[in-house]
Amino acid sequence: MKITAIEVYGHQLTYAHGEYVMSGGRAAQRQHSTLVRILTDEGVEGWGESCTLGGTYLPAFAEGTREAVRVMAPSLIGEDPTNLVAIHQLMDRSLLGQNSAKSAIDIACWDLLGKVAGLPIARLIGGIAQPDFPLYEAVPLASPADMAAFVRMRSEAGISRFQLKVGNDPYDDAARTRSVVEACSKDVVIVADANGGWNLQSAVIAVRELAGLNIFIEQPCRDTADCALVQRMSSLPLVMDESVVNAAELYRAKYDAGAVSVNIKLARVGGITGAVRMRDQAQELGMTICIEDVWGGDLTSAAVAHVAASTRADALMHASFFNDWTLEHVAGYQPRSVRGRGKAPEAPGLGIEVDIHTLGPALFRVEK
Repeated sequence: MKITAIEVYGHQLTYAHGEYVMSGGRAAQRQHSTLVRILTDEGVEGWGESCTLGGTYLPAFAEGTREAVRVMAPSLIGEDPTNLVAIHQLMDRSLLGQNSAKSAIDIACWDLLGKVAGLPIARLIGGIAQPDFPLYEAVPLASPADMAAFVRMRSEAGISRFQLKVGNDPYDDAARTRSVVEACSKDVVIVADANGGWNLQSAVIAVRELAGLNIFIEQPCRDTADCALVQRMSSLPLVMDESVVNAAELYRAKYDAGAVSVNIKLARVGGITGAVRMRDQAQELGMTICIEDVWGGDLTSAAVAHVAASTRADALMHASFFNDWTLEHVAGYQPRSVRGRGKAPEAPGLGIEVDIHTLGPALFRVEK
């Protein structure tokens, strides 16, 4: 099988609950997703997706993701998309980093590999470790009362795991967190996620103010070393996210920062291939894992579902289905969550069918 063409599509995703707000004034009502379609000489095609949170969350942005695909694509024409090692070597020879763009191509290649093998991706990356798995939902940064109301509303839909957006004034963040804790039953999992928004002083104040609550703290500071300093002054279990981009940083997250869990985003580590590698390393280190992505729709949710389903139940903290958080759907709103739980599609590849008619014309096409 050979790649004959690579197409890139733009896809706007509207947040289902109005405005998505994080620390530092980062807020948006919609995000611009990038969809990659890989066509082959055997008539089989694969789809991938990568969506950034603007340009200030990670060192990636929608226009850069698309241009990076344009730069890498010529080196992939004529290559076998099911040979993932060779595909990544070619991408790495073209561009250093640019994991957001590489993730979309990687996911599309896994979709093709699964279709050729006649198996869902989860079967190819370890097997089905659990038939379904818990999902979390993010709670946009707002007033304590509004965040508590959001949690009550989503609890009615069966969600029992929440990631609270904090990372501004530590005293205000403590009030937000306490309000949500009071609105939840004791068995609800709550993660206060600063997205690296606190400086060292604010983070120390925050963990002091939050001491004694049954919660996790996620990425209090941008740098792993600063998170380690904060954790020495905290009794709360630490989750690491944005600064963990490779195996060395994962090791530092556990042994330097004392993290018990890591959040793995596909676009941050280069797709399903990187996520599975880091997932397996984290499992061996005895850490728990959240499997998700930066943002996305049906394609992203399907990719996340396969990685989550093949993760050991004792190691998976939770996952996310971003197509529950967004209004637009390219694959019939599949996969679909049920009462706060998700499962991987059972059809070959990603296991979902993209309706190309929901998209506009391709932004560009690369072929011989």
